[in-house]
Parts: sequence; C-alpha cells; structure tokens
Amino acid sequence: MNTRTLYRAIFSITLLLSAAPHAIAAEKKVEAAIFAGGCFWCVESDFDHVDGVLETVSGFSGGDVRNPSYEQVSNGGTGHLEVVRITFDPSVVSYEKLLDKFWRSVDPTDNGGQFCDRGSQYRTAIFALDEEQKKRAEQSKVNLQKTKPFAAPIVTEILPAKDFYPAEGYHQDFYKKSPVRYNYYRFSCGRDKRVKELWGSAAQH
Repeated sequence: MNTRTLYRAIFSITLLLSAAPHAIAAEKKVEAAIFAGGCFWCVESDFDHVDGVLETVSGFSGGDVRNPSYEQVSNGGTGHLEVVRITFDPSVVSYEKLLDKFWRSVDPTDNGGQFCDRGSQYRTAIFALDEEQKKRAEQSKVNLQKTKPFAAPIVTEILPAKDFYPAEGYHQDFYKKSPVRYNYYRFSCGRDKRVKELWGSAAQH
C-alpha cells in the first residue's frame, strides 16, 4: 500500500468514526400518542411545554370520513374527534407521564364535549396505538378512579387508534401564531378554571 492509498484509508475511517454519533442520533427511538382533549389548540399548547415531547400535530381521528376538513368535523356527523398526535422521546418522558398530564388537563367527567365546546367531536378520548398502550392507558384510568379528588365518574374512553388526519395549516401552533385570540378563547371558554375546580393543585395546563 503506497502512502497516498494509506492516507485515503485513514481519511475514510476518520469520516466513518465522525459520522457514527450522528447515525446513532438519527436512529433515536421515538414514540407517538394520540389524545382527544377538546380544543386541539389547547391540547397542543399544553403538551408542547412537556420535556421530551418532540412534536405536536393538531388533527382529527376516530371517524370514517377520509381527509375531513375542520368545518366538517366541527359541524359534527363525521365521527371524528379533535385530537393531537404527540411524538415523544421515551427516554425523557414516559407514556405514563403523558397520560398523567392528559388526565389532569381535561374534564374527564364530561361526555358531551369539553368546557364551552359542545358535541361529540370535542369529547375526551385516548387512542391507543397498540395493545401495550391500551393496557397502560387502562391501568392509568383504573389508578385514577381510585385517587381522583372528585366524586363524578371518569367517562373518557380508551379506543383503538384509527387513521389520523392533520388539520389545516392555520390550526398548527395556533397558540403561537395568534396568541391574543388564543388566550382570549381559552380564558372565555373556562378551560383552566374548570380543570382547577376538578384537580386542585394537581391541575395541569
């Protein structure tokens, strides 16, 4: 092997070694969760502030209408709920921690919607992406029934995940794009007030 060939071989090995950490980072394991908690603007805002959450996307799921619009879902009749798909790093935040956050940021006693938003499209639900998530969500609900600080039963359903459809672009990160409108809506809808009434110091938002 001549000197030039040797240098090329060393250079190639150096490149491979320097690229290795990036390859490992690219293969980092991520997981997803889908929660319905009423207005998806609010759910997205709540979970964006959780360490380990990598992305939140507002959308629709649970129904049979393909590629529904916001207008269709909000008018009812599609079977879809407003949901948020959460991508997270399980080495930073567990699915159980996300469940705890979810329960304490909604009114799980209301089967007719959430806060000022009425209709089945605004009810709460946990969409399990596999059997393991279903088991963990069901156990979380059982534990909550024993420890909840209110008398009313928890009516939030745990359902098998169906197709997820992202909402229109203007809904994504709405709380960042239109903070005045968002904050007025959240306050006037009574979301945080009701969550505080239910959960007390354990309320999450």
